[in-house]
Amino acid sequence: MNILVCDDDKEILDAIKIYLQNEGYEVFKASNGVEALEVIEANEIQLIIMDIMMPQMDGLRATMKIREDNNIPVIMLSAKSEDTDKIMGLNMGADDYITKPFNPLELIARVRSQLRRYTTLGSLETKSNVFKTGGLIVDDESKIVTIDAELTHELF
Repeated sequence: MNILVCDDDKEILDAIKIYLQNEGYEVFKASNGVEALEVIEANEIQLIIMDIMMPQMDGLRATMKIREDNNIPVIMLSAKSEDTDKIMGLNMGADDYITKPFNPLELIARVRSQLRRYTTLGSLETKSNVFKTGGLIVDDESKIVTIDAELTHELF
């Protein structure tokens, strides 16, 4: 399973990556919402852990953009612990909300819970005949090749 962790604090980013890799997950990193959207476009991501307060594009705006096209579970991670902040994050499209500082075991439990719901309730669409790397997507079933979301070639 591929997980995107988006946080502008490098130490938190690296710590979460270690926790998740120890559980067997493949981890992608981004330091702001713009980078997160680029990672999602170029890779098959099954879960996102998103900080709220970041430069360029904050986590709330990034989550709203993600929700335009994707049903990927999003866990908000923030130092903001007020109820109104949690409610806003959940109303903007987050599936869960964890406040910093956080217990790594709780984070892993919440990741497992979200992935379990996403995969067993059918929201995860897996196509074994679609190959994706970077901006290149090859759909063997439809015989279509796209680069950076633009149709480049139809295979026959």
